[in-house]
Parts: sequence; C-alpha cells; structure tokens
Amino acid sequence: MTDTIKTDVLIVGAGPVGLFAVFELGLFDMKCHLIDILDRPGGQCAELYPEKPIYDIPGWPSISAQGLVDKLLEQIAPFKPEFTYNRMVSSLEKLDDGGFRVITDENEVFEAKVVVIAAGGGSFQPKRPPIPGIEAYEGKSVFYSVRRMEDFRGHDIVIVGGGDSALDWTLNLQQVAKSVTLVHRRPEFRAAPDSVNKMYAMQERKELAFQVGQVTGLTGADGLLSSATIKGPDGDVEVACTRMLPFFGLTMKLGPIADWGLNLHENLIPVDTEKFQTSVPGIFAVGDINWYPGKLKLILSGFHEVALMAQAAKRIISPGERIVFQYTTSSTSLQKKLGVHD
Repeated sequence: MTDTIKTDVLIVGAGPVGLFAVFELGLFDMKCHLIDILDRPGGQCAELYPEKPIYDIPGWPSISAQGLVDKLLEQIAPFKPEFTYNRMVSSLEKLDDGGFRVITDENEVFEAKVVVIAAGGGSFQPKRPPIPGIEAYEGKSVFYSVRRMEDFRGHDIVIVGGGDSALDWTLNLQQVAKSVTLVHRRPEFRAAPDSVNKMYAMQERKELAFQVGQVTGLTGADGLLSSATIKGPDGDVEVACTRMLPFFGLTMKLGPIADWGLNLHENLIPVDTEKFQTSVPGIFAVGDINWYPGKLKLILSGFHEVALMAQAAKRIISPGERIVFQYTTSSTSLQKKLGVHD
C-alpha cells in the first residue's frame, strides 16, 4: 500500500454537491480531499449531459451542466481541495481515535476525521458492450477508462463509442499509440463538434482510422487481444488491435458503500435532516445518494444539505470550539478566506 493520505474531510463523489461541500467546509477551515470513479470532476452532470441546460439553479436562468461544474470549481479554488480520480472507494473502517480509514480499489489509503458521501445515485459503473467473450479480456487488454496514457503507448487501439469520452481519447491516444481505430455505429456523434471535426481531419491525413459499424467479436489468447471483428455496412472487417476501449456509457450502483455497515433504504442512505448524518456518526450523506421523508432529488436541495452538514462536521473535527454563524457578504474573515478582501 502507498503512504497514507490524511485530510480533515474525505468526500466520496465530485459532482456538483460534492464540489459545493468543499466550499461550505472550507469556510470552517476544513481541508477536503475528493475521490471520484470518473476521470474528471462533475459527476453525472459532466459525464452524461455536459451541454444540457439546467434551469433551477438560483441566480442562473439557464446554465449548462458543464458550466455549473466550471463555476463550482472556480468557487472552491481558494480552498485548494485535492482530487483523486479514476478510483472507487472499496472499504472503510472506523479508527480508535474516531476517524476513518478508507481504501480505494488501487490500494490507496486515506484517513479522515469525517467522511461525506456525495456519490449521486452511487458509483458509476461502465456498461459492458454485448460482445461475446469480452469478460476474458477485461483488465488485460480491454479497459473502460484510461488511467495512464503510457499504458497504451505503442499499441494498436480500437476505441468504441460516439460520445465525448470516445472522441477525447481517440485524439489524445493517437499521440502515443501505434494505431488508433475509432468505431461507431453511425457517422454522426454525440461528442463536441470541435472534437468530431478534429477526428475527421486526422482521418483525412491518415493519422487514425474511423470505421462505421459495431464490434461483434474478439480474437486473442490468455486475455490478450490480437484483433476485433467489426460488422460494417459492407460486411465484416477484421481490425488488428492489442487494446480496446469501449465507451458505452455508465450505470449507477451503490457499489462497495453498501458494505459499510450503514442503514439503507431502497439502496439509498437514510439521514437525519438536522445534520444529514448517516447511522454511523461521522459519516454524512448529501445529494441524491441520501434519503429522508420529503427528499427531493435536486441539486439545490443538495446545496442546502451541505450547508447544514458542514456545521456538524466542524463540531466533530473541532470539538468544544464555538461555532460562530457568519454571512459571506459581511464577514471580513470569510472574505479573506475567499480571497476577496485584503
């Protein structure tokens, strides 16, 4: 295991509610580290509908999902949060001092006095494409995310999908791969137009290949790919590949959090409405992952929950310290933390 990473508050989930938690906790001088299974902040907003407008964020008649994430990142920048991406939290244990030790699926160890679960509907799990026998290659030559570009250097790569992830990695991995072939069932894409235009331009220059169709079969041995069969409009095509990246979207599951000893309600985490604490003191749940009577699954509801959670978290981290309620509009001490007052 790697060296233990210590922080005041460990936030599981870097979606909008998890990001805003950094702000509210930061006002009370609590240091935050966020872990997310995705490769970027923003959660469901950034991954599933970055360009979709949101109309119920106070003060913004309309703002795109990615635009909201960008503003939240700007807002929390003064508190210098730390992020760990492409990781799933696999286990949690209570320490003798009342804090928690959390271990990821890559055996990274975190210790925190407070844990905040802001995981939306749960952890995002990649959807497995309907390709016979794909399980035998997973983790060896078929991957659902890119954790290190260097792991793909010199490989013949087939990337499958038509969204931002597929296009982004097609463009980025082309720089290190021996070859890249993008496969999508049609020539139209859901990705950003600029990325699509760049991909077609690179295809014209023969820097990568684009194949309309679907992967229907894999060839290889001992989990190592040698080729993929692509069913296209003109029949089957065999494409040499040693790595494949399918981007077929994500599903949401509660995942290992279900084994943390928390009380659950229909795969959600019940909390009180005073502190939004779970059945385990020191572990809080905010946003869509939690449940209480009258719960509304709205981002703005999550923002409210975070504000009350932060007060309770401060009492755990700084027991006996008097908490003074202040407004950011009038408190010079809070404004100094935000960098808007000398």
